[in-house]
Order: sequence, then C-alpha cells, then structure tokens
Amino acid sequence: MNTPPAAIKANSVTTASGAATPVGGLLRTWRERRRLSQLDLAGAADISARHVSFLETGRSVPSRAMLLRLAERLDIPLRERNSLLLAAGYAPMYSERRLDDPALRQARTAVDLVLAGHAPYPALAVDRHWSMVSANASVGLLMGGIDASLMQPPVNVLRLGLHPKGLAPRIANYTQWREHVLMRLRQQIAATADPILMELLAELESYPAPATSDEEVGLADDVDYGGVVIPFRLRTQYGVLSFFSTTTVFGTPLDVTLAELAIESFFPADPQTTDALNRLARQAAAGQGAGQAGAS
Repeated sequence: MNTPPAAIKANSVTTASGAATPVGGLLRTWRERRRLSQLDLAGAADISARHVSFLETGRSVPSRAMLLRLAERLDIPLRERNSLLLAAGYAPMYSERRLDDPALRQARTAVDLVLAGHAPYPALAVDRHWSMVSANASVGLLMGGIDASLMQPPVNVLRLGLHPKGLAPRIANYTQWREHVLMRLRQQIAATADPILMELLAELESYPAPATSDEEVGLADDVDYGGVVIPFRLRTQYGVLSFFSTTTVFGTPLDVTLAELAIESFFPADPQTTDALNRLARQAAAGQGAGQAGAS
C-alpha cells in the first residue's frame, strides 16, 4: 500500500534532540543493529524483502500486528517496542509501573524471596541502568571501605565496582574483572542502544586502571576455570573471597519495569569462600539469637 507524504510525516516519533524519526527509520536502525539484511529479516518474519523495504522507506504503513512481529524477530526491548508503536501512531502495548506499584507486589515478593533464599551468598537486584533496587544482607560483606558519595541513592553497582573510591582497590583481579564488566556493558549497549548506558561506559572507561600486581598475576594462575566463568576476587577482612555470578530475569514479562529488572547472584568459586560465608552466617545467626534472648 502506498502512503501519501502527509501520512508518512505522521508516522514518526520525536527523539530527545527534537528530530522526528519515522517508524521505518527506527525499523531500519534496529535491523542494522542486529546485523541483518532485509532478506534475513523478511525470512524471519515470513514476509517479502520487498515489503520490508517498503516499510523502511515509508512506502507502506505497518500494521500493529506487523510491528510487533518484526519487533519480536529483532529482539527489540519492550521499552523500544512501545516507541515503535508510538512512531506508527499506535498506543503503547507494554505498561511501565514502579516496583512499589500494587500490581507488581507479587513480582517484588518473588525478587525478595530469591535474594533472601540465596543467603549466605550475596545477591542483588538491579534495573536497566545497573542501579541497585534491592540486596540481601550478605552483600554487606562486599561494601566495606567504600566512599560514602558512591552509596548515595541511586547506587550504581558498576560504578561501585570499578571506581577508585569504590571496590576497585580491593578487587584482587581488577584488570580481568574490569574487562569482563566493560565487555558485558558493551553487549548491553549493542542490544538496547541506551544513551545512559553509553554515558556510563564512557565514565567507567575513564577510570584509571591500576597496574597489574604480582598478586593479581598469581591469582590469575591460581585456579583454572576453563574459560567458563570470570571470577570476582575481593580482598576482605576474612581473606580473599572468590565468586562467580549468574543473572536471572523474568520470563516473558509484559511490563517494561519487570523486563528490565535483573538479579545478580554470586556463588562461591572455591571451598575457602564457601567456608568463610557459612561461618559468617552462623556467627550472625548466633549473634541475632543472643540479642533476642537478651531482649526477652
């Protein structure tokens, strides 16, 4: 279906710079970001490459169903899917609520249960910009010696980890861990094109990287993980604690906030760390029990 120029102008979204981006331009940008040809996308969406071309140039107006199908094939985040729909003149499909919204009470309860259930090992929940939403008590083990300015909400956990006034001086394998964090952030930017994450990456890359110490070289050779995980090794008053992390996200969420929420869970990477954390948990439980007995 051919579209008159007036209709093409209406099918656009206004960016932060004030420039209107047509829905076809947004589709093309996401296709190129995913490194797909028009033919590739057409095959994945079960339409013709000619139709993809017409949609991108504005010669055809996509239906709501077609936009959602293309967004699914392009793995576009829910927030940006809403932008696509708006650009085409449709209402957004995915809600965006605060985590304290009553509608998300069960989801927030699930997050708290996962965090609490992971104890005595550290676990925290972060939003799309790596701001800490919640954490279990074991995370406190990692927070000693951090400058108070970095603990002002919202606390960004990537900044906390790599800033010279944060955990950086205590990370025994800082060079290795820094590269892992930056690579992960670059992958997230490639997937989302989030400008705030781009600014965060530039900031993190600007931090001075300390010279690799003999201790760090020795730790790198100490345990062989077979290239499966990158350990996070932190100097603490209990010795060097070694962890590897996993990320948990909500499956098939229909809310933008939930789609962008992730739980980072840290597991012991060696027996010494397991023993130290279990010992600390027993001490904390004993201290809590003594406190309750004294209050009764």
